[in-house]
Amino acid sequence: MANAHYPLDPNTLLLAADKAREIGKSYAEKYQSGEPYHHICIDDFLPEEVIDQVIEDMKLLPDAVDSYSRAQENLKSSYNPDRLPDFTRHLFHSFNSRHFIFFLEEMTGIKGLIPDPYFVGAGIHKTLNGGHLDIHADFNVHKAMKLERRLNVLIYLNKNWQKEWGGNFEIWDNDMTHQMGSFEPTYNRMVCFSTGSDTFHGNPEPVNHPDGDPRISIALYYYTATWDDTRIEHTTLFKPRPGTKDQADRKVAREQALKEILPPFIFRKVIGRLQRFGF
Repeated sequence: MANAHYPLDPNTLLLAADKAREIGKSYAEKYQSGEPYHHICIDDFLPEEVIDQVIEDMKLLPDAVDSYSRAQENLKSSYNPDRLPDFTRHLFHSFNSRHFIFFLEEMTGIKGLIPDPYFVGAGIHKTLNGGHLDIHADFNVHKAMKLERRLNVLIYLNKNWQKEWGGNFEIWDNDMTHQMGSFEPTYNRMVCFSTGSDTFHGNPEPVNHPDGDPRISIALYYYTATWDDTRIEHTTLFKPRPGTKDQADRKVAREQALKEILPPFIFRKVIGRLQRFGF
C-alpha cells in the first residue's frame, strides 16, 4: 500500500498545521516552475482508506441536478457537497480547513487563500462515456463574495484508468499551439494549478471506458480578496484545439464583447432580450 503524500487522519480527516506547511513547502519549487502556468501533479496523494471510502460513497450518489449538455461540455454532472454522503461531505469541509489552506499557500506561494463555503461549481464531477469538457479558462470571480479565483484542485477517483479511455486532463499554452501537459485521471492523483484568464485546460477527449464506467473527480476552488471593479469579469472561456472538431462558444464570446462596449444597464437589457428569444 502506497504512502500518502498528504497523510490526512482517516478518522478525523485532519492534519497538523505544521505538517501541512512542511509538505506544501516541499512541493513549492516544482509547482512554481510549472509551464505555461504554475501547476503540479502528485500521485498517491491521500491515504487509500480515505479515497476508497469516497469511492464507496459514489455508489450512493443521488440523481444529478447540475448537468451539462452542449458542444463544449457534454454528459457531465456536478454534485455540491451538501448532497453527498456524510464521509465525503466531511472531507470537503476538511479541504476548506486551515491545514489544507496552509499546504496550498506554501506550495503555490499565494498567501491569503480563501476557501469557498458555497462550493460554487465545485464538488464531485462525474462524466459519462462520450462526455468531455473542451479546453477553457475558468470564470474569474466569485460573484457572491467578489473574490478573485486563484487555484483549482482536482483529485481523481478512477482505479486503473488507461490513457486510451479518454478523459485526460490537458494543459495548453495561451495561443493553443502546443499541449503542454496531459494526465490520466487515475486513482488518487491530485492536480493543482493556478487559474487566470489565460490558463487553458480541460479534458476534451471523450470518455471511453470499456465497461461504461464514468470519470469521477473531486473538484475544489480557492480565491483571494484581490478583486476590484477595474477588472473585467468573465465566465468560462472556451478555445478550440487546432485541427480538431472543437467548437467555439460564440454565445459567450458575443456576451463578452457586448459587456466591454455597453454600459451595465444597457448590457443587462440587451442580454435579457437575447435570452428571451433564445439567442
